[in-house]
Amino acid sequence: MLNSIFLIFLFQLIGELVQKVLELNIPGPVIGLILLLTTLLLSKKYDHKLIQNLKVNLISSAEKLVHYIPLFFLPVGVGVVMHLSFLEGSLAKVLFIIVFGTLITLALTGLLMEKLLKNKDLK
Repeated sequence: MLNSIFLIFLFQLIGELVQKVLELNIPGPVIGLILLLTTLLLSKKYDHKLIQNLKVNLISSAEKLVHYIPLFFLPVGVGVVMHLSFLEGSLAKVLFIIVFGTLITLALTGLLMEKLLKNKDLK
């Protein structure tokens, strides 16, 4: 498990470096996870025992970390409550954006899952 967490942090570090060097507006950890996803997708072509073992460990670690996702929202919630005075003037707009973004995300996730399941059934 420690190896796969190190791998996730390594890709996040690489993402931070890419973000700083290229001065992108995308957060470094997001770039790092996109690079990790790309690496995992490209590694399908290689059937090396080390890569397969790393994939299994990465999946196992990710499944264990998913249970702790709500803890990652605590600092964000505290930050919003601490700076609520900044939101007072535009609270309606912010709430609309949150609700609209949530509905769009749910709809797109549903459509994506529907397509993925149909493709899986065809194979």
